[in-house]
Amino acid sequence: MVRERPVETENEVDAHGAFVRQKNRFTTPFGDKEGELPVEAGRYRLIWAKGCNWSNRSSIAIELLGLEDVVSVNLVDGGDHFAKYGWAFDYDEGGKDPILGVKYLSELYYNTDPNYQGRCTVPALVDIKTKKVVNNDYHHLSNYFEKDFKAFHKNKIDLYPEELRDEIDTFNEWLFHNINNGVYRCFFAQSVEAYEEAYNDFFNGLDVLEERLSQKRFLFGDYVTDSDIRFYVTLARFDAHYYRNLGPIKHRIVDYPNIWAYARDLYEIPAFKHNTYFHYYAEEDKVPNTIFQSFNARFWKTYDFEGLWSTPQNRKALSQTPERKFKEEK
Repeated sequence: MVRERPVETENEVDAHGAFVRQKNRFTTPFGDKEGELPVEAGRYRLIWAKGCNWSNRSSIAIELLGLEDVVSVNLVDGGDHFAKYGWAFDYDEGGKDPILGVKYLSELYYNTDPNYQGRCTVPALVDIKTKKVVNNDYHHLSNYFEKDFKAFHKNKIDLYPEELRDEIDTFNEWLFHNINNGVYRCFFAQSVEAYEEAYNDFFNGLDVLEERLSQKRFLFGDYVTDSDIRFYVTLARFDAHYYRNLGPIKHRIVDYPNIWAYARDLYEIPAFKHNTYFHYYAEEDKVPNTIFQSFNARFWKTYDFEGLWSTPQNRKALSQTPERKFKEEK
């Protein structure tokens, strides 16, 4: 079953003209209680998209933790069909996921709930046995991989330390409103007032984080946590893509000395680098028929993003464990 994709600016804007993101439909947690999702190796498949920061979190977490053989992963893309039918398995032979056998992500959503009316979003964690979406809760999905799949971690690192979880959860909620979703609140705002509110929240938030990172190597000190993954995916997209739809920008990410060095420190980690696609973010969908073309339209194919993001930095000086970026699991 395939239906046309709902449009954010028609369905997710309040009376004030502010963007109010749809709630996640499939939010069942993992566990051994009745009604919870069983934690099993080989049962689930993560569907994500290069351009989607929400799903990029989970792809990074899976590689960091060494869960690739436990939770399989596949990519969808937008393409010319996105505005009408949403995400599709364009990278696969025949345009179909080789395990799930579908062309569009929406087929899995409607297979799960034929009456589903929202956008069919990534990340989508699919039960391979039933070919149904069992969780699309980007707020918590990376946390499930970090804590509930601990027995399967090939890399014994702790991205969600138990003693910091309350602080991380509170911080992540602030990060979502002001930073991760802050740019989208600007993009989809349908009134100047709503736009300015979102714009100020975003750049004021960056000021707060610039100060925080002047004293800490990572957001919670010497080690990478779940929060760093969440901040990074917005940083990676901002100068390459987000700025195009934001209006007059106050600063680029490279204009924040601490944030910019911090972002490059994370980019050195293979799981971050492998799951970052700068040229994909920067590609222009359509080149305008004019002599005045955007920076991306002129240079996205040849710009050396990797060289820029690999510029040396000295974030180690802020750490008591300069050669270690991760806390070991207990």
